[in-house]
Amino acid sequence: MTVELISVGTEILLGNIVNTNAAYLAEKCAWLGLSCYYQDVVGDNEERLYETIRTALSRADILLISGGLGPTQDDLTKEVAAKVMEKPLYLHEESKEAIRRFFDKRGMEITDNNWKQAMVPEGCIVLDNPNGTAPGVIMEKDGRHIVLMPGPPNEMIPMFETSVIPYLNRLQNGVIYSQTVKICGVGESKAESMVKDLIESQSNPTIATYAKTGEVHLRVTAKAEDEKAAKKLVKPVVKELKGRFGSSVYTTEDNVTLERSVVDLLRANHLTLVTAESCTGGMLAARLVNVAGVSDVFRAGYVTYSNKAKRRLLGIKKSSLAKHGAVSKEIAREMAKGAALISKADATVSVTGIAGPDGGTEEKPVGLVYIACNVCGKITVKEYHFSGNRAKIRENTVSAALVFLRECILQYYSEMTFGGKDK
Repeated sequence: MTVELISVGTEILLGNIVNTNAAYLAEKCAWLGLSCYYQDVVGDNEERLYETIRTALSRADILLISGGLGPTQDDLTKEVAAKVMEKPLYLHEESKEAIRRFFDKRGMEITDNNWKQAMVPEGCIVLDNPNGTAPGVIMEKDGRHIVLMPGPPNEMIPMFETSVIPYLNRLQNGVIYSQTVKICGVGESKAESMVKDLIESQSNPTIATYAKTGEVHLRVTAKAEDEKAAKKLVKPVVKELKGRFGSSVYTTEDNVTLERSVVDLLRANHLTLVTAESCTGGMLAARLVNVAGVSDVFRAGYVTYSNKAKRRLLGIKKSSLAKHGAVSKEIAREMAKGAALISKADATVSVTGIAGPDGGTEEKPVGLVYIACNVCGKITVKEYHFSGNRAKIRENTVSAALVFLRECILQYYSEMTFGGKDK
């Protein structure tokens, strides 16, 4: 089946907000085995919205529309979609009561325009929205399906996962099942070359590659008469991928992030961690703290942006800074060593670099970063060269630090197990 995504909101057209809904829905549709050939963004204009929906209905089986379900006059999505489908609106008492409870719970006054959100198209399926006041709506006519969802991601995503995915699954013949193999430390081009033969010979299941910052995801998707049969098709392919990529595979579970895998690795080996950051300014610690339960392993995060802070908080020698400069493998090493001594942590990771746009030289250009990892006294330093703007360099640095920390922990215990020697 084909699906088309429509994002409604003048603020998206003006660039005031980033359209994360479309990216999320596109990925989920691929995971569900739905073909998406078009994505549309339209402002809060009745005539243009009407034409956009009507055109999309002429070429897609399913429309997923987000935004424009609010209480104000320029929130027109539901009214316009109902007009296209030739369905009158009526007051849905259950939605009206849900809106009343939402406001009462928060001690807020209900204004008359809020009841507009309780008006729904005749014969539609109403989707609950426990995170907001706008219910979702599904309309069906002549084999076409329109799904209306609120614009705020914290409302749209739970609604899609709880109510819309089961609905979309029921529309398809058979079952689509996907499993994602997540790898790190291997670039996109190399990862693709390592599975090129599998992709060229694939039929069912299929393999699709997705590049993320610092990692690559390989999604294996199969279609079968039921989930058990689909899983049976996926299993040997996942096993083959794990064999090819080895320890670079950090998970095959969709809900496990790179930072969670690192925290799990620390916890499994009873290691405590401290971070020492310069150019990333605490971003590495913040990403680790995204993981629930990280307090089991994470002791502290030092942001030592200035040389003075490096000396005072981490004990970096003034002579070392003068001789090598703040951005150097020597200072990265001292930062990792100093953080371990001060905190008594088992593992430390330090970052120092030039994020730009200024501050670079021919010898030390913008994008030069040194990351050091200290695992139980074994310190390893690695040099990186990133490109892009300041934000991109810092983002890449954080991902690289997580990958490098993971590699160093695995290497440390591999050498312990097999009696390897430092080189």
